[in-house]
Amino acid sequence: MKKICYVLFSFIALMSYAFANSPVKYNKELDGFSYPFDVKTFNFNSQNQPFKMRYMDIGDKNAQKTFVLLHGKNFSGYYWEKVANDLLKNNYRVIIPDQIGFGKSSKPDYYQYSFGQFALNTKLLLDSLQVEEIVLVGHSMGGMLATTFAANYAPKVNKLILINPIGLEDYGKYTDFKDTNFFYKNELAKTLDKARNYQIKNYYDGQWSSEYEKLLVPLKGMLAGDDWKLVAWNNALTYGPIFSENMVDKFSQIKTETVLIIGTRDQTGPGRGWLKKGETRELGNFKQLGINTKNRIKGSMLIELEGLGHMPHFENYEVFIKAFHRAIDK
Repeated sequence: MKKICYVLFSFIALMSYAFANSPVKYNKELDGFSYPFDVKTFNFNSQNQPFKMRYMDIGDKNAQKTFVLLHGKNFSGYYWEKVANDLLKNNYRVIIPDQIGFGKSSKPDYYQYSFGQFALNTKLLLDSLQVEEIVLVGHSMGGMLATTFAANYAPKVNKLILINPIGLEDYGKYTDFKDTNFFYKNELAKTLDKARNYQIKNYYDGQWSSEYEKLLVPLKGMLAGDDWKLVAWNNALTYGPIFSENMVDKFSQIKTETVLIIGTRDQTGPGRGWLKKGETRELGNFKQLGINTKNRIKGSMLIELEGLGHMPHFENYEVFIKAFHRAIDK
């Protein structure tokens, strides 16, 4: 009997170890990967094809304020969990969309990606939810989208909060234009180690933690899944707007009350590796870019987070959330 129990225990232990260490696999819409809140679907048609835009909508529908949180390029809505929970504690409604091409949303074979299109898709989602006014928050690439949305649909935005947004300089002015094939080749060559090393160097000043590692779980699963080529293709396509659309020209169009939260150590500079011949521009000087952008957006406020980088809401949440509440209460 003891021998049977020992064998059974050993089998269970072995199976548990195998399960824990088995490769995670996700398809193009991250089926099986749990988001922090219930995920809903907005069905709509764009560019003559049907789409499913996934989103989280949490909190009191009659709340005094509704926040819309826009994700960056290397992530999707799941990484707003802490910020969303903080907003919920303050009795706000929070809507967190995954843009088309990202996270759990549709990944088309072809799509003319632009920040204008992203903004329209987001507006259609809000219209479907009968949301009239929002506080719009954008991080990284989400800052480029938020800027475009605020310029295009000003009456809908009560306040604009930009957290280490990219697009504070005109990348197309300083870098060589690259075909989508260039980005697709890079995406196909991506590995989990490469992604981690990029983030260690560019986001976290050489540091790493289990919290940062959790953010890579969706990428790990999609890299191992059967749909990686399509995901990689969409990743490549979404570089187009970053390099072809000039946000600097839009800043003067922003009439909404705007707050910039800038981790001053940030040096994110898309296109740094393919500057135009003879170009000496040092891309990604966020310390100066924050000041420049404050001067371009009339009446805006700049909150500098000294010593923090591109991911202040993960690198030092306590410092970030104080700045975030300052931005809300301004």
